[in-house]
Amino acid sequence: MRNKFIETRKTGRRTRTSHAQVVDELGKAIVAGTYPVGSILPGDTELAQRFKVSRTVLRETMKTLAAKGMVVAKARVGTRVTEKNLWNMFDSEIIAWHFDSGVTEEFLLQLYDIRLAVEPFAAGLVAERANAEEIETLRGLAEEMAASGHTADSLALADLHFHLALAEASHNPFMRTLGSLIEAALVGMFRISTPPSENGFANIADTHMRIVDAIAAGDSAAARRAMEVVILDGRDHVHEAFATRGDPAAMEPLSPAISPK
Repeated sequence: MRNKFIETRKTGRRTRTSHAQVVDELGKAIVAGTYPVGSILPGDTELAQRFKVSRTVLRETMKTLAAKGMVVAKARVGTRVTEKNLWNMFDSEIIAWHFDSGVTEEFLLQLYDIRLAVEPFAAGLVAERANAEEIETLRGLAEEMAASGHTADSLALADLHFHLALAEASHNPFMRTLGSLIEAALVGMFRISTPPSENGFANIADTHMRIVDAIAAGDSAAARRAMEVVILDGRDHVHEAFATRGDPAAMEPLSPAISPK
């Protein structure tokens, strides 16, 4: 099962290719507004000197960013940063770059909008399609959330494992591709909230077990409702966390150990 956001960055960046490193640096700079929408990126000569890479690497970098919808190259003009509505917001790197830059409450709530639109339906599919082994896996993952001594990171990881396992059990590959959105929403909620013992996460195992019970009963409607409750509860925690901070603008960039990438 995938687990990108807790562990990957502990080792990932040291082993990246030159191409991946330049994509990462330019992508983050675009998301952060260093190169705002409509601006022209520096030319090949300047970028080649800055990153100590060849023009071939730069061409591949621009192809990658263009495939994400973030830039467009025009003859005799240069490479321009596109409007944000053209960016592929389902792309895990684009999501991660937002976290690197410090995400806003609006960004996190938009992630919850997508979860609310998709995951309840996925839970309903699981109630119709899951086999006994998959149901027991989900039950075990829900029970893991009740383990004592959880930190915010470990509880986020347990929660993530549950939701990714549910997506797998839907037997719909499109549901599985939404994993990066689920990861980002969860890591955002746990990252900005207070420790689990202090902030109302004590019932998280119970709310997730209700999803499992509905699935085990083959009750699609109940599974959808139970999942809605879980997602709405997470969205409420985001609201509360930003209200408590007294700063509606942006959350600090995530530390490498908990960044969703």
